[in-house]
Amino acid sequence: MRSLVTGGAGFIGSHACLRLLDDGHAVTVVDNLFRGHRGAVDALRKAGGDRLTFIEADLADTNALTRALADGKIESVFHFAALTYVGESMERPLDYFTTNTAGGISLLRAMGETGVRRIIFSSTAATYGEPAAEAMPITESTAQRPINPYGASKLQFETVLRAACAAVNDPAPLAAIALRYFNVAGADERGRLGEDHRPETHLIPICLEVALGRRPHLTVFGEDYPTPDGTCIRDYVHVADLVDAHVAALAAFEPGRFKCWNIGIGRGYSVREVLDSCRRVTGHAIPAIVGARRPGDPPSLYADPAAIARDLGWRAKWTDLDAVVKSAWEWMRAHPRGYA
Repeated sequence: MRSLVTGGAGFIGSHACLRLLDDGHAVTVVDNLFRGHRGAVDALRKAGGDRLTFIEADLADTNALTRALADGKIESVFHFAALTYVGESMERPLDYFTTNTAGGISLLRAMGETGVRRIIFSSTAATYGEPAAEAMPITESTAQRPINPYGASKLQFETVLRAACAAVNDPAPLAAIALRYFNVAGADERGRLGEDHRPETHLIPICLEVALGRRPHLTVFGEDYPTPDGTCIRDYVHVADLVDAHVAALAAFEPGRFKCWNIGIGRGYSVREVLDSCRRVTGHAIPAIVGARRPGDPPSLYADPAAIARDLGWRAKWTDLDAVVKSAWEWMRAHPRGYA
């Protein structure tokens, strides 16, 4: 199979590329390297040799995307490229809609020009917004009411995909799948790739940065939530399990159909549980201070993954939090400055 992966130099996209290369496929990566890493591309090239093609280009460059699809004789697209910081989206909403919604439309136009009709979209649980506690766990039928431009921009592109799949009199209908992620963590088991965000906003790598001496402490944003220990609860899925879900979804394309599934382990861990896990794995005290709640942080968010288990046979294998943290820690210890 020949695939084009947008955002393939980023955390999740690079791990997806690695899996495809390990399986013997040819991969074309398109990434503008705004937040992706050339070091990740180098690791992919080492793994895939001449089966890896890298094109430095932006989603807005429809002509570059069209050439990449045509030159690579692409059969399927994995669309990971996006801006993904919730707080930043509140400050720069136009950037988020430009990249996440309009950029996706640019990609669909290029796919239309080249006859590529299969796309898996990296969506997010942020499209659900702030469901009530009684709505846990979140299913695919939970109302999508995003509370920030990040979630809204992703939901808008889901809407675009639905409409494109349903286009009237299309001789070659689009087949689209959206996978709605919860919190993604961990790293490649063989240590070839890991998580390196600039800036880092994810809980597990922040804890590990404290253990490495790169931060003085962790800030726990609020300890008075209606949860067992007062801190927020989230669903953490290992990046390898997430990639497995994408591979499973390749068998589910149907022309003219838009499909969606939640990707999570089906239970949540609190901030304090994650902190305790990081302390156990690293053997470091990881000092923590308590700060004010962050606006828009729901007390609890975790997935009901029953639908994808039923439809595609996918189930998370990495369900032990310490094992997830250990995989991230091993990569970070070997790369204390990330890809720098």
